[in-house]
Amino acid sequence: MSKTYVAVDIGASSGRLMLAQLKDGKLDLQEMHRFKNGFKFSQGHDRWDIDHLVDEIFCGLEKIKQAGYDEVSLGIDTWAVDYVLVGENGEKLQDPVAYRDERTKESMGDLTTNVSKEYIYEKTGIQFLNFNTLYQLFAEDKELLAKTAKIMMIPDYLGYVLTGNAVTEITNASTTQMLSLREGLFDEKLLEQVNVSANQFPKLVDAGTVLGPVDLKWTEKYDLPKIEVVTVATHDTASAVVGTAGEGHNWAYLSSGTWSLIGTELKVPENGPEAFAENYTNEWGAYGTYRFLKNIMGLWMIQCVKRELNDEYSFAQLAEMASKEEPFQQYIDVNDDRFTNPENMIAEIQAYCEESGQKIPQTPGQLAMAIYSNLSLYYANELDKMDKIMGYHIDTLNIVGGGSNVALMNQLTSTVAKRDVYAGPSEATAVGNIVVQMITNGDILNIYLARRIISGSFPIKHFTPEDGKYEGQLDKYQEFLKVNN
Repeated sequence: MSKTYVAVDIGASSGRLMLAQLKDGKLDLQEMHRFKNGFKFSQGHDRWDIDHLVDEIFCGLEKIKQAGYDEVSLGIDTWAVDYVLVGENGEKLQDPVAYRDERTKESMGDLTTNVSKEYIYEKTGIQFLNFNTLYQLFAEDKELLAKTAKIMMIPDYLGYVLTGNAVTEITNASTTQMLSLREGLFDEKLLEQVNVSANQFPKLVDAGTVLGPVDLKWTEKYDLPKIEVVTVATHDTASAVVGTAGEGHNWAYLSSGTWSLIGTELKVPENGPEAFAENYTNEWGAYGTYRFLKNIMGLWMIQCVKRELNDEYSFAQLAEMASKEEPFQQYIDVNDDRFTNPENMIAEIQAYCEESGQKIPQTPGQLAMAIYSNLSLYYANELDKMDKIMGYHIDTLNIVGGGSNVALMNQLTSTVAKRDVYAGPSEATAVGNIVVQMITNGDILNIYLARRIISGSFPIKHFTPEDGKYEGQLDKYQEFLKVNN
């Protein structure tokens, strides 16, 4: 029997500990612990309760020990861009501010009056989002930064709390929009703009670096298995791409969760003028790759709608109700800033449609279909853009994450994009986290073999374009975006 592996996989709304082993050449994956996550308004900002996340990790590890697993390898992945400020005493100075907080509303505009967007993109290859770490640090309390010994990205901080060892893992570091695309170091000119220095970040390491054992103080406090922590691809999207089966020729991926990340895997970054104009990013991936992708509003919209309906319906029920409605009854720019963190998502969607003179979705099914059909159009539009930027046709789209379970949206995407869609695994982030650990430990030779194992371990659903349906919808949507942007 292979070694036992644990993925700590934490997203914006929930986290879980997943346990895996290789059995007969297949990945056997099981959820051991799940918990809620979310930011709350505190001390003037929307903040993450980072101590809660630490407590839940230990709660899950105790469950794993109680289930009879005495020795495990463990990796941590979370969302990107957010960070923890750590003082000289090794303790956090405050709970981290969440990326959806409004403090960065003007930061990008203010900073780019000093340093041009062209310089930033040429240096970093990272797309412009007003919550990137660069703009968060620009808006940060200067007195607090002066007291900061170390700036740690969220998963790096969690690894530090567990082991006492501090690193900056490169797939997540790249999302800061401060890492030089070709030198692999923080850009001094950009650091100067935000009043920090390179030595305030722990050393940069690649995905697959052994971090070390859990600190003795925790083994005395909790009933834990013996644990070795591996620094995996700590950005959850980087792990999700590792965990993608990569079916088809010239394939693209869509990591479909709270955010939708659509892109392709490259060996050489693409930060030319077309990519800059379309705001594509070149985040670093595991094993010498780049994640050339676009950040799109994802299932966040349907998550908000579900919550605002008092969780009366499950996601499956909302999708079922949506399937009874006609798609494409209104066009919505799902990436409009107004949908980032509105007070009421339902009211915001309805106001958008009213302001643009379109049919207003009223029922839960109509709202769900408005979201799913417009996400599918946005995905198709981005695939067209990637074709032009890359200079070749992307044949297939591999959808992973929670959105891979939404058959309605996957079929709409296949049809309007006129490409085959492969959906699954839904647990790609945890799978990618585990796979990096397995490669580090020698249980899997490399990423190519890992993807074969993934393809044979999980059901991958295949969607093909429906001939003659929804002809012209993508053209109309593209025209709508031109007029309304």
